Amino acid sequence: MRLSGESLARIDRTSDLYKQLAVVHNKIAVKDSSTWGPDAAAEAAIRLNWVDLPETSRSLLVEIDALAARFRDIKTIVLAGMGGSSLAPEVIANSFGQELFILDSTDPNYLAHVINGDLATTLVVVSSKSGSTIETASARAVFAAAFAAAGLALHEHMVVVTDPGSPLDLDARQHGLSVVNADPHVGGRFSALSAFGLVPSALAGVDISLLLDAASDCKREFLADPSLALDVAWLLTTQSEQYVAFIDAGSGLPGLSDWIEQLVAESTGKSGVGRLPIAVESVEGASIGGAFTVAFSECAADLVVQGELGEHFIFWEWVTALVGAALEIDPFNQPNVTEAKNATSTLLKEWGGTLPKLTADSVDGAVEIFGAGKSLHDSLAQFCNGVAADGYISIHAYLDRRDDVALVELRRILSEKTGRPVTFGWGPRFLHSTGQFHKGGQQNGSFLQITGDTTSDFDIPGSGFSFATLLMAQALGDNRALGQRKFPLLRLHLQDRSAGISHILNSARSL
Repeated sequence: MRLSGESLARIDRTSDLYKQLAVVHNKIAVKDSSTWGPDAAAEAAIRLNWVDLPETSRSLLVEIDALAARFRDIKTIVLAGMGGSSLAPEVIANSFGQELFILDSTDPNYLAHVINGDLATTLVVVSSKSGSTIETASARAVFAAAFAAAGLALHEHMVVVTDPGSPLDLDARQHGLSVVNADPHVGGRFSALSAFGLVPSALAGVDISLLLDAASDCKREFLADPSLALDVAWLLTTQSEQYVAFIDAGSGLPGLSDWIEQLVAESTGKSGVGRLPIAVESVEGASIGGAFTVAFSECAADLVVQGELGEHFIFWEWVTALVGAALEIDPFNQPNVTEAKNATSTLLKEWGGTLPKLTADSVDGAVEIFGAGKSLHDSLAQFCNGVAADGYISIHAYLDRRDDVALVELRRILSEKTGRPVTFGWGPRFLHSTGQFHKGGQQNGSFLQITGDTTSDFDIPGSGFSFATLLMAQALGDNRALGQRKFPLLRLHLQDRSAGISHILNSARSL
């Protein structure tokens, strides 16, 4: 790894914090579960094998190579996974120029891109640590039914990655599916170099041994000289009280910022503290709101961290574990992630599996407004004016991240208009990422939810509800969880997605 940037001149390597980080580094190297305090010890004791993955994952190579050879003629690889099970494979495939469709959404419009394709040449990788994640379980059920309806043998079109002994592991083996077990002593967001990151990447055509080689070399270097990891951990701890902007433009590693976003947000955002990572498009404007800026290619960011993708994986995991100790929190738990899940389940039960008619407070063109304001312009203006002086905006888009991608521009627009950091997340994927921070970190967020009518829908076999209903239950479940905390909250619903997105962007530009 190589570091540059003007922030390096500010590092105080004689400080008590730097010395503390050096002690923590040595404890992580020997997987000392007491590193993060007595309350975190039990969790850490079963989550520290990520330290060894650059070496131990080599034992998977023969099994994974055989699997890739078996399915070499498959044209479309679909990865059904959430959070740590999808973000790492996505950046790996993109960085190596391979096609991999990441199904980390319950939006039926997004699902339609692959389930309506040529199923005879499609392989679905079902990837879930617990084996019970509702998004992944729903994808598995609908694809299994689709393959059966097409007269295709399931074992020829579905592969499973999960922890040994999980419900998914047991059921998949009973149905004769190929299963690759991951190390159960690795948490999801630290699993980039485990079976969760490696299996779908190899099936997509990536030489995964290159990742492990790079990670192993990097680990060996910072075990011999930890200064680079200590420097970055010190900067993230001291140079911003909350906001860190990551820029992967120009690095050749598209999506690395999204992977780090989950890693840092879910690991540090709890007990009212944390670092909120914000994936931004470019270094211009990245520091809005006082964010410390980090880039992965030469530019004017506060800190530039350059290296191969495998190096980044182990390096940022190590740095995140160091920052957790500095903030005196447990980096391996996620106490608030289940809130939105429970709220979703409650709504599905209340609705009896059928989405009720929801009446907006007002309507402006193709946009229904659930909140204050008679027009979209006024509604957005009131929402932005309510952002705390030290706060941030988080946009949650429960839409199709392929066809509705134009909405991403809203992040930059609102950041420039308000002078505050703005983060953007596709729902429900962000619930497994920054969702933990929003509820567990600093309590100064303002939340803009964007939902929309769907042009497709698919029943989820065995559930009693459809994907469109599940998607809205997830959006409104999180809406309820956020509302109970009295956060500023606005929901905009698109009756027509294309027209509604254009209206939102134009209204935001006019603020």
